[in-house]
Amino acid sequence: MDIATLLQQLINGISLGSMYALIAIGYTMVYGVLRLINFAHADIMMVGAFATFFAMDSLQSGFVVATFFAIIFSILIGVLTDKVAYKPLRHSPRISLLITAIGVSFFLENIVNVTFGGTPKSFSVPEFFDTIINVGSTILTPTVIIVPVVTLILLSLLLFILYKTKYGMAIRALAFDVKTVSLMGVDANKIIMIVFIIGSSLAAVGGIFWAINYPVLTPYMGLMIGLKAFAAAVLGGIGSVSGAVLGGFILGFTEVAVVAFFPELGAYKDAIAFIFLILVLVIKPTGIMGIDFEKSRF
Repeated sequence: MDIATLLQQLINGISLGSMYALIAIGYTMVYGVLRLINFAHADIMMVGAFATFFAMDSLQSGFVVATFFAIIFSILIGVLTDKVAYKPLRHSPRISLLITAIGVSFFLENIVNVTFGGTPKSFSVPEFFDTIINVGSTILTPTVIIVPVVTLILLSLLLFILYKTKYGMAIRALAFDVKTVSLMGVDANKIIMIVFIIGSSLAAVGGIFWAINYPVLTPYMGLMIGLKAFAAAVLGGIGSVSGAVLGGFILGFTEVAVVAFFPELGAYKDAIAFIFLILVLVIKPTGIMGIDFEKSRF
């Protein structure tokens, strides 16, 4: 294995991992605050991809306008999901919330299926993203550069919000004890809404990048992507934002490396990724950057 091949696969793995990371952050934030595995989160990503497709195909919008449309629409869906499905069950047993999350996931998939049909849709990738950049023997496209850069910028912005703003302080406090924070005059529902806004917007960005890299959209595209993003969150340490990003990078590189270096195992790349997750959890059950929920959040 030469250095050029390793570098090429490392870049590809980081790009794929960045998309997992954007979705994983939403999982880890909602879990950190509500102790809820929001299975509908990956379908918000799918909605973001289809919203971009709709804006470009039906509304004849440019890519930039379609991107903003998709992000805003995904945020509305995320906030509406919390208001309608999760808020009424805030004090119910967690199993009720879990079942509701699964129900919301099926609902979103079927709504998109009815609206756009079950036939896979071809996403029109802007010409800019099809540009080939040759750096020595390494082949790059704008996406493999833009996706990780955008992910790191969004991560930095999110960490700034969490640790340098009053809303971030409220989110971290809410993660400790919702009742106590509410007694101190903080509007818990408003802070939870902010968490869903952040998570949904990041999922939408991840969905847009995914559509650019894999330009075939289906209503059920979020199923496996969501499982892998959730695995990335657990691998990095559920409840840790930085851990979610790290887990995404590791999972992405693992998946790419299996296909590139062991082609005969390519059909098992998904299984190998989850086996790797299991091995890490056997050694460190809380994940690589797992935190003690009694002492810290995010």
